[in-house]
Amino acid sequence: MVTASKYRITGRKLIQTIDNWEHLISFKVNLIGCGGTALTLLEIKESTKDIDFIVPVHKEYERLIKFLGSLGYEEKGGGLAHPDDPSFLYQFWTGNRVFTTDLLDSPLDPGKNIPVKKWRHIYLGALNLQDLIITKIFRGTQLDVDDCAAAFAAYQIDPEELLKRYAETAKYDLNPEKMIQNFIIFAEALLEKGMVGHGFLRKVAAYK
Repeated sequence: MVTASKYRITGRKLIQTIDNWEHLISFKVNLIGCGGTALTLLEIKESTKDIDFIVPVHKEYERLIKFLGSLGYEEKGGGLAHPDDPSFLYQFWTGNRVFTTDLLDSPLDPGKNIPVKKWRHIYLGALNLQDLIITKIFRGTQLDVDDCAAAFAAYQIDPEELLKRYAETAKYDLNPEKMIQNFIIFAEALLEKGMVGHGFLRKVAAYK
């Protein structure tokens, strides 16, 4: 587990920040944590470096960006950061898109996010574990593989259902074969940790 530092934010501190937003905001907005942010909110990781949220409703996204600008958040490295805490970069995605991945469903659909906290104006959830793993394995770094293995173990995810949804999502990528290769690497990591068997790895390879 990664140790928190001044360059990383814990789930508790992140919720405190959103508490501060709640006291000042005047409209409703849905925030769905994704990537390392979701893993931190779900206590699978102790902390995260960057803060990533999906704002599925575009009008809410536009109002949120304007609101954060009024609080002093400024554009930085493809996201927003506050001068009082410049180490933390907030990135916001809108619609069904996360990083470079188009999700099959809206994160607001039933079962597609895990509730974390609900305020009067702000709803905070974490992306469901299947889609969370898919978006990170699409990126395919070693850190993503390690994070996804931790999520897989923590929530005892059904590998067959995950594979089916992953393969369906990969069909819509510009390079579906590369996405399947990324999943093979992930499946091999799960096999090495004893979380799946050789039969599952053969099923994954059959999608190539």
